[in-house]
Amino acid sequence: MYRPVDLARAHGLSAQAVRNYEQAGVIPPAARTESGYRVYTDDHAGALDAYVALVPGYGYRRAGEVMRSVLCGDLPTALAVLDTAHVQLQRDREILDGVASTAVVLASGVPAAPGPGGPVPVGVLARRLGVTPATLRKWERAGVLAPARSGTARSYSPDDVRDAELAHLLRRGGYPLDRIAAVIGQVHAAGGPGPLAASIDQWRGRITACGRAMLTGAARLADYLSFLDRTTGPASAGLQAAGDAQHGAGGVGGVGAE
Repeated sequence: MYRPVDLARAHGLSAQAVRNYEQAGVIPPAARTESGYRVYTDDHAGALDAYVALVPGYGYRRAGEVMRSVLCGDLPTALAVLDTAHVQLQRDREILDGVASTAVVLASGVPAAPGPGGPVPVGVLARRLGVTPATLRKWERAGVLAPARSGTARSYSPDDVRDAELAHLLRRGGYPLDRIAAVIGQVHAAGGPGPLAASIDQWRGRITACGRAMLTGAARLADYLSFLDRTTGPASAGLQAAGDAQHGAGGVGGVGAE
């Protein structure tokens, strides 16, 4: 049995953070002593280990979705969330490889090879990138893109599509629009891949770090699932203890105050 502070110390958290995670449903509800203090068990410790390990690779939102699904006994949904994240990471790798290839094209001054359908409208490009047309128009106002116009209709050439993919990649890496516009502008103006290469190297490092973090998070989650298999199962883990406490089956002595 553990106090909130015991679980918190293992991860460099505050006791309040542990209580917040319980309230958010990413670890099971705690039983209570007769005096109202929380009592955590190995179940809670394992869930917290899994959640904290999932966050660096999958982010807070996805990590929370995974743990809430596991604690509700819905493992398929939890795995689907993980699968979606891995698909996105692979998509990032593919875009990165494509953008890296354009560095050579930019350096040589040779225009990008035309796509099979030639220029594309804003809706097609937005769907390809998984953003909204309004996002592309915002990038245009920021100087990131400069599509051709036919009246009010925008037409994106293969070069524009390449720039949009680069902008999307850098946005996912946290780059502000003004810096993205500067990078693309410098590459175009200088005819060299220097700024682009630096951004590619940084993002490649981020992708590698994210992939490793995903491995660690998945391993900790697998450990927790194995624990659940050996004990009460994901549908009832932690919940039964809370229910017992609410029906007066608590009263664990010797546990310090929160």
